[in-house]
Amino acid sequence: MLPMLRTSLAVLSFTTALSTVALAQPAPAPAPPLFSTTKIDGTDGVYVFRYQGHQAMFVVTPDGVIATDPIGERRPQAVTTYIAEIRKITQAPIRYVIYSHSHFDHIAGGKPFKDAGATFIAHENAKARIVELKAPDIVVPDETITTNRTITLGGTTLELNWVGKNHGTDTLIMRLPREKIIFTVDWIPIMAVQFRGMADTYLPDTEESLKKVIAMDWDRMIPGHPGPGGRLGTKDDARAVLRYLEDLSAAVKKAVDEGKSYQDAMALKLPKYESWGGYGPFLPMNIERYYDFWNRGI
Repeated sequence: MLPMLRTSLAVLSFTTALSTVALAQPAPAPAPPLFSTTKIDGTDGVYVFRYQGHQAMFVVTPDGVIATDPIGERRPQAVTTYIAEIRKITQAPIRYVIYSHSHFDHIAGGKPFKDAGATFIAHENAKARIVELKAPDIVVPDETITTNRTITLGGTTLELNWVGKNHGTDTLIMRLPREKIIFTVDWIPIMAVQFRGMADTYLPDTEESLKKVIAMDWDRMIPGHPGPGGRLGTKDDARAVLRYLEDLSAAVKKAVDEGKSYQDAMALKLPKYESWGGYGPFLPMNIERYYDFWNRGI
C-alpha cells in the first residue's frame, strides 16, 4: 500500500472513531428557562413562581391573590415578571404579600406589589430588622405576627406559623391545611447540605424547629430554592435534613472533645450525604459553624 494511501486511511479511521465517540456522548441537559410558573397538582389555585434559582408561592382565589416573597434583589425584572405571570392566570387583586423571612435575596423589590394595593405581612422580628437596616428596595411590612395568624380569602385558608429561631429569628412556615402544603425558605433544603457557612442560623434551635415542622400536618413542601428536578419536598426530606444536622452535630462535637483544630475538624466526611447538593464545597463550612457552637458556644 502506498504511504500516502495508508496515511489517508489512518486519518479517516481516526476521524471516524472520534465521530463515534462524540455520538456516544450523552447530550448536555438543556439549561432551564429563566423563569417558570407551575400549578401544584391536585390544588385549585396554588402555584410556584421560579425566577432563576429562587422560588415563591402564590395562591389564587376568587376574591384575590396571596403572594409571597418578591425575590427581586438586584433583578427588578423578576418582580414585574412575577406579577405578569399572576396576571396570565387572574385579574383578581393581589391582596397580600407575605415575607418568608427578612433576608434580602427573597424579599427585596416588592414596590410593584405595593403599588398594586397589596398588604405586606411578616413576622414582627422581620419588620424590626427591615426598619433597622433601611434597605431602599424593601417594602416595610404593614402588619406583623408574633406566633400564629390565619388568613382566609376566597374560601382558602393559609396559616402563618412561627416555630422559634432557626434560619434567623423571623422565619415563617406558611401552611395550607386543605391542600396539606407548606412553604418555608432556606433552612429545609431538598437533598442538599446547608448553604455555605449557615449564616444567621441558630443552633441547636434549628433542630428543634425542624421537629415542630415535621409534627405539622402536611404532605408537600414548596422550597425557596428548587429541589432536584424541580420537585417538591416531603416529610421524608425534612426528616433527612434533621438527621443530617444531628449527624453533623455529633461528629463535630466528637472532634471538639478530642481536641481537634478547626482545620482538622473541617476535614471530616459524612459519606452518607456525599450525593447531596453542595456536599463538596459547603460541608467544611457547615462543620465550621457547628465547631463554633461546640467549641465557643456561639
